[in-house]
Amino acid sequence: MKAGVGKAEYVKLLTLKDRLVELNDRNLVKINHSVLELVSAMHLVVNGFDVEVEHELERVSCDVYAVKGLGSVIVEVETGFVPPEHATDPSTYLKARIASKIVRYSGFSNKFVLASTPYYIMQIPPALTKPPRFRTEEEISSIKGLCDLYYTSPPVSLEEIRNARLHSIYTVDVDRVTVREWEVNEYLGKAAIWSL
Repeated sequence: MKAGVGKAEYVKLLTLKDRLVELNDRNLVKINHSVLELVSAMHLVVNGFDVEVEHELERVSCDVYAVKGLGSVIVEVETGFVPPEHATDPSTYLKARIASKIVRYSGFSNKFVLASTPYYIMQIPPALTKPPRFRTEEEISSIKGLCDLYYTSPPVSLEEIRNARLHSIYTVDVDRVTVREWEVNEYLGKAAIWSL
């Protein structure tokens, strides 16, 4: 990372790295997730944002929170990890996990981004790729049912689902220390081709 940033930016990244190392030492974060957070944070720092990792919101902690001027961005990292208790329903679990992240976090910022590796294709419910005004009540109820399968403490609300927004996707290439930002439907179109 040091080669790709200026001195002031590097100092900011070291502070973020130190926070993640401290949280890892307390067994609160995992290294593969933290590396994706740090590379995503670097992308935002280079673009002039003030960045925090593992930032506390009202009810939850988000992976990356960034502010620039009056605008804010939340980046939620998704590795595709499936816990052993969901070995028999991994696709449904991951789809619910992604839906829950979009629904729970997007209302806390001006822009909400999901970040993942280039080798993991996220299962994003199609209704959450549309602007909220185009979501039907049937789609909203379907997302509520999906999220309620796994996330009930607290449950997501119908209002959160109605207003949820996914603005873009980051594919984070850790090997090359790069981030590519995708428009959501462009990402999904490429994902459809990649999965063939």
